[in-house]
Amino acid sequence: MIKLGVLDQSPIRRDGTAAEALAETIDLARHCEKWGYHRYWVAEHHNSKSFAGSAPEIMIAALGAATTRMRVGSGGVMMPHYSPLKVAEQFRLLESLYPGRIDLGMGRAPGTDLRTTRALQPGPQAYDIAVFPQQVELLIQFLEDANGLEGSAGGFPDEHPYKGIHAMPRGDGFPELWMLGSGGDGAAHAGQFGMPYSFAHFINQDAGTGPVEIYRQSFRPSPRLSRPYVSLGVSVMVGETEEKAKRIAASRNHWVVKLLQNQAERFWPVEDALAYPYSDREKAMLEAVEQRSVTGSPEQVRAKLLEMVETYGADELVILTITHDHEDRLRSYKLLADAFSLRAQEAAE
Repeated sequence: MIKLGVLDQSPIRRDGTAAEALAETIDLARHCEKWGYHRYWVAEHHNSKSFAGSAPEIMIAALGAATTRMRVGSGGVMMPHYSPLKVAEQFRLLESLYPGRIDLGMGRAPGTDLRTTRALQPGPQAYDIAVFPQQVELLIQFLEDANGLEGSAGGFPDEHPYKGIHAMPRGDGFPELWMLGSGGDGAAHAGQFGMPYSFAHFINQDAGTGPVEIYRQSFRPSPRLSRPYVSLGVSVMVGETEEKAKRIAASRNHWVVKLLQNQAERFWPVEDALAYPYSDREKAMLEAVEQRSVTGSPEQVRAKLLEMVETYGADELVILTITHDHEDRLRSYKLLADAFSLRAQEAAE
């Protein structure tokens, strides 16, 4: 039995709008809860033509209202943009609204270009990437303090300059903290803070099992986690047949080829993506892109994902599926849920 979750970047169709993309995110979450998915994460991107999700904390509130059981959270909050106190308060509020269902996934990446990063910075100077561990430590301390912890149990030591500053609303409950990453640094930070680690295989599959091994080697138990816990973020496309899946994937693959050339736009219809006149250089890129995703029939995809679970020693999978047509995306997640018998797993638990 393996738990499956969803990573949704709220992709925008070429012939659609950002508002439609956000509405489709909420619709997909409702369906995925019904089909037995364990958690649903939304991403953070800024100044993007391709993705509508710029404020995961707001989307999490909407998703919490639209669902009843499934965990909802961020995949992730890009901490260098923000004050740890502000992030702590946002997720304290979410935890108060939807107790026991909130995930706070965080990362170091900016989620945008350099100019937009500068526009997002909270003051005359952005947080340096080197202070990321201190941001994470402060975030944890604010969350612990909000639970009323102090002294050796958690929160701030007596001499800390932030002692007496509380992330509101205070009360019981603690969002599940996750570290996201695509390389060794994020893995090491996850281990240092005793967090579960979600490895973005869909970004950096060339890293192999290295980041996960770094995470396990650096892991130190925390009050919230006693042993390493790993999820894999995997790009997946499922169709009734392998041919159907590969056809639907043409839109996403075309977008990735353009992304690699700094030309990312909205997601093209399948027919247009298939008809695109790739140059020889782009054809080589396309061939490599096609290898980055697990694509095929339900049986093929299930077998490949279970092989990856074994290779990485993963406890969960977080599935990223991008299509031009919303119905194709719904179908892919439904076929995958059926292939893994998620409803039966949920009933057994």
